[in-house]
Amino acid sequence: MPFRPRPALGIVMVALASLLFAVNGTVSKLILRAGVSAPDLTTLRAVGACAGLLVLGAALRPGLRRFTVTARQLPLLIAYGLTGFLLVPMLYFVAIARLPVGVALLFEYTAPLFVALWARFGQRHRVRPRLWAGLLLCLAGLACVAEVWGALSLDGLGVAAALGAAVLLAAYFVLGAQGVTDRDTVSLTGWAFGVSAVAGLLFRLLGGAAPDWSALAGHTAGGTPLWLLVAYLLVLGTIVPYLLIAGSLRHLPATSVGILGMIEPVLAAGVAFVTLGELLNPAQLAGGALLLTGVALAETARVPVAAVIEPVPLGQNEARAVAPERDRLSVTR
Repeated sequence: MPFRPRPALGIVMVALASLLFAVNGTVSKLILRAGVSAPDLTTLRAVGACAGLLVLGAALRPGLRRFTVTARQLPLLIAYGLTGFLLVPMLYFVAIARLPVGVALLFEYTAPLFVALWARFGQRHRVRPRLWAGLLLCLAGLACVAEVWGALSLDGLGVAAALGAAVLLAAYFVLGAQGVTDRDTVSLTGWAFGVSAVAGLLFRLLGGAAPDWSALAGHTAGGTPLWLLVAYLLVLGTIVPYLLIAGSLRHLPATSVGILGMIEPVLAAGVAFVTLGELLNPAQLAGGALLLTGVALAETARVPVAAVIEPVPLGQNEARAVAPERDRLSVTR
């Protein structure tokens, strides 16, 4: 039976992944505050997630056949792992070291704009004008959430790192959309984390320092065991949301996944309010409303493939023959 995309399911998957990523931001911050360095935490996440996905893949399909790879698939898997699973978080850490976190996040979340530009000019997809209006509203909303109108002195290297993270995040969405056409989400994500783990370990060793995870035996300032937070980070903060994003690319185009993912900063602000008591001021609430409005506009801007096909007179038999293909095109939007 041919696979039929289900856009509504894809939207739910992206929304749930964004919520889990938003919660994971607070969890990661607590781990970093306890003494684990950002590069070591990035490497630990990659190693742990790769091991977890190997176990999950073997449980779902005994043996490791689902993880076999051909020479043709290898370049994409390496690029996918290095971009979205290693370089994006590393560049983000550089950015937040030199910029306010909200400003760095604003730059990084220009990624959907790069995805949209690729879809429009690289793949020559037709879009309605409201895509650009939606993206502008999204960026304006993020600017309000980050309150970028304050007295800021932007560091050039920090801005370059944040924009680099945005470009690589866009590449992650595009490469993921290609990867799910050949592989299931478990093996695709497992390979990506494997590439990230090997590269991260080499990066640390070539830098003259092995990863130091000794702090994980301790507790947070509130008394929570760090191993418990790391377990959450690996399972609900990494494996599950990455699988959801990879799975959503089977139901939605990369442009839509990137745009919908822009609700993460708003969700992160909500999580911070619930867990840390951080209140949103009226400007930030207005920014959240702008962001959600922009997401809705941009998500509905793609021209369905079936809508750009010129109708031609068909006989009864010909109409029956092309109906399945017409239905397939209509659900891919």
